[in-house]
Amino acid sequence: MKAFKFSVLMPMLMVALLTSCAQMNPQPMNAAGIARHDHGALVRYYGDLAREAKAKLLENKRTLEECETHPYYFGWQGQDLRSHSAANIDRYEKILEDSLHHADLHRRMAREQEDQVNSTEGDLEDELTAAEPEFPGNKTL
Repeated sequence: MKAFKFSVLMPMLMVALLTSCAQMNPQPMNAAGIARHDHGALVRYYGDLAREAKAKLLENKRTLEECETHPYYFGWQGQDLRSHSAANIDRYEKILEDSLHHADLHRRMAREQEDQVNSTEGDLEDELTAAEPEFPGNKTL
């Protein structure tokens, strides 16, 4: 009987604990902690990510070239280093391509957002400014 109570109460207690710890209102942020609608910051983030990936890509390409031109420098670890560098090259090429794609996408979105804000401000000014005064006889105001 005690085992039955334990087996029924324990899962209920665990579910209650897990649901009480869950975040009910997650904020609209990406992994870097940048708001999704801040496209200028996202362009900078993805640009920095692309620069880092390019630097690591070039470093791994130099390492692979060194391993292939002078395999006797690396001994029995040369084969592992070559395969590891080749895998890293593939990985960083993909990261570079994705980062450049995302940076370009957010750059276009930022431009559209800026154009939309500018056109809204222009429309607001047009609404507030009359082409002709309402009272043509009253020129002192």
